[in-house]
Amino acid sequence: MTGRTQAQVVEGRLGPPGPASRRVVLAKPMSYMNLSGGPVTALRDFYKVPTAHVVAVHDELDIDYAVLRLKIGGGDNGHNGLKSMTKAMGADYHRVRCGIGRPPGRMQVADFVLKDFSSTERKDLDWFVDRAADAVECLVAEGLERAQSAYNS
Repeated sequence: MTGRTQAQVVEGRLGPPGPASRRVVLAKPMSYMNLSGGPVTALRDFYKVPTAHVVAVHDELDIDYAVLRLKIGGGDNGHNGLKSMTKAMGADYHRVRCGIGRPPGRMQVADFVLKDFSSTERKDLDWFVDRAADAVECLVAEGLERAQSAYNS
């Protein structure tokens, strides 16, 4: 973890060895989610990455559980992490939106997003995380249109 960026970071290459492979940096901000814009922007600046090459993978209330949607730009839809990122660097970054569905009944949104996954959801969780990772790889390697075609459910 780098103290300056408050994030866990790993660097690697995507694709077969050689000049065609792409350098990637994976980062997990270790700040509170609603303060993630600072660490993400610090990493973007440190690695000299255009905002349009930043990919945020996040939970999305308005999409059913285990459904993915990819896009670039847009609003924050009440998501405090996205709000922080957009305030820090603008809205023109890619998003891999991982559906978690809406809270049942009158449960508060904050309680819902912080609760553990149900036993039914946990059965599909590894598959869902793998699918999101595959979607990010496709987005980086083949572009947004191809990734949307392959992964938008």
